[in-house]
Amino acid sequence: MTDPDRPDSDDPPASRARRAVAVALRYDEAVDDRPAVSASGRGALAEKLLQIAFANGVPVREDADLAEVLAALEVDSPIPLAALAAVMEILSYVYRANRSLAR
Repeated sequence: MTDPDRPDSDDPPASRARRAVAVALRYDEAVDDRPAVSASGRGALAEKLLQIAFANGVPVREDADLAEVLAALEVDSPIPLAALAAVMEILSYVYRANRSLAR
């Protein structure tokens, strides 16, 4: 049996590339100087992360390129400065969505 999430998997590269990728971020401006990855996964794990987010009303934003960059980071790693502008745009979207839900 092969593990589809391992790079040495027997799955062809094209099928690995089509798997879903999900990354969860955390940011508490009182504690953190920048956002960090709190969870990430591919395939079934990505689908589970999305299910949890949707079930808990967590806003989800789709950006495949950014998800790939962030999925390469270790969990609890701060977001690299090169990706920070894109992440801050997403967090701005999330904060606006939260304010709208609170009304």
